[in-house]
Amino acid sequence: MELNPDCIRDILLVVEKNATFGQWIDTSAFEKSDIFSRYTADQVIYHIRQAQWAGLLQQVKWTMDGFIIQDLSPEGHEFLSNIRQDTNWNQTKKIAAKVGSFSVSTLTTIASGVISDLIKKNLHLS
Repeated sequence: MELNPDCIRDILLVVEKNATFGQWIDTSAFEKSDIFSRYTADQVIYHIRQAQWAGLLQQVKWTMDGFIIQDLSPEGHEFLSNIRQDTNWNQTKKIAAKVGSFSVSTLTTIASGVISDLIKKNLHLS
């Protein structure tokens, strides 16, 4: 299956919104969101696994009924913070397309660079 960066972002947003200290989220949190209107169940599961392997999710347990997720990892929080704004996310994807890679590690590197550039520009405005 081809990696869909938008699906990764949407998964991180659902986890952030629903996970709390001591409260893992399960498949039902995703069913209650609108994520399944944009992606198939297989796509969501595939991208959860990719986010897990990339270190963006704290812990994922696979069950007979689906999955449970503990929370975002610190890296997941940082990546999501960098791409939360649509303008930053669109710029990240635009640069990824130019360099020809949409891997999770490439996206996180680009997103960090986009934020760094914005910080530098705003520091010069002061």
